[in-house]
Amino acid sequence: MRRGRRRLLVFLSLAAIACTACGCATGYVVRAAYEEARLLWRRQPIDRVLARPDLDADTRAKLELVLAARQFAADTLGLRAGGSYTSFAVVDGGEVVHVVTAAPRNALTPYTWWFPIVGDVPYRGYFEAADANALAGRMERDGYDTLVRPAVAFSTLGWFNDPLPSSLLRDDASRLAETVIHELTHNTLYVPGQAAFNESFATFVGLRGAELFFVQRAEAARATRVTARAVDAQTFATFLDGAIARLDAAYRQGIDEPTRQALFTALQRDAAQQHWITDDYAGFWRSPLNNAVIVQDRLYADRLDVFDALFTARGGDLRGVIRAVVDTANRKPRDPWSAVAALR
Repeated sequence: MRRGRRRLLVFLSLAAIACTACGCATGYVVRAAYEEARLLWRRQPIDRVLARPDLDADTRAKLELVLAARQFAADTLGLRAGGSYTSFAVVDGGEVVHVVTAAPRNALTPYTWWFPIVGDVPYRGYFEAADANALAGRMERDGYDTLVRPAVAFSTLGWFNDPLPSSLLRDDASRLAETVIHELTHNTLYVPGQAAFNESFATFVGLRGAELFFVQRAEAARATRVTARAVDAQTFATFLDGAIARLDAAYRQGIDEPTRQALFTALQRDAAQQHWITDDYAGFWRSPLNNAVIVQDRLYADRLDVFDALFTARGGDLRGVIRAVVDTANRKPRDPWSAVAALR
């Protein structure tokens, strides 16, 4: 109990520093610190949960998988696991954090918020949906496109031992392993002010890592599902590059709102006609589209081919690729994309 309380105090101190340094609204930071501390306080060791005789079989299997995936991430991939995902926290409701993304209506330039340690971040999270929607409403009135989306997993970048939120147990086993490896990648590498690089690298490692994890466990069906998602991720990244080029060209020329909406409709029609193996990206053409959606999607699908090309060049040595990317990005944090591309 004493150790947990010390971690709580450290978190509150960091929140106070963040508030002072970046001029954040005091209420926002204090509320974020409170909710994060409340989640951490509810943690209980997964081993203790597994010892319960009344635990249902599906939950037991998924918790055991989480422990195996994090051990694989540490031992085989060399990721910094620490004590993350060795504990479990029951989450009220379906989501943990509600994330706001915004962009001007005439440019694919993300609106950013600055925080100590992480630098400029193109999203802002809230533990209450009402707070996220209120911010989005204010930004819409100020002329921005916005998107509010739930995030069922998050990383404190190794500052704390992140628990597994109960909301993640809704995922199937293949996606659950992918998520654990994705989040542990953030513990291992986070380049301040390079959100797209950080998230896209974690997307790559999560997919390739989960694929290798199930291959080594001789679980062919689950490995195949992850491989299918990896192929679709590359397809979407390539499509999104073209879509962004079309939108950028249109915005440079200047277009009115009806023309902009017509372009969004055309992009959604084109996206639906791509060759997809899974339905992971169906939301792109089934849900309302605006600049904030494009900006948010690009965070997780930016230049995935850079990482895949390095992976191929290194003979599929994922651990070696991770080590090379981490070392290179830490040495050249101002332009990690060019530095990593040069490794090929």
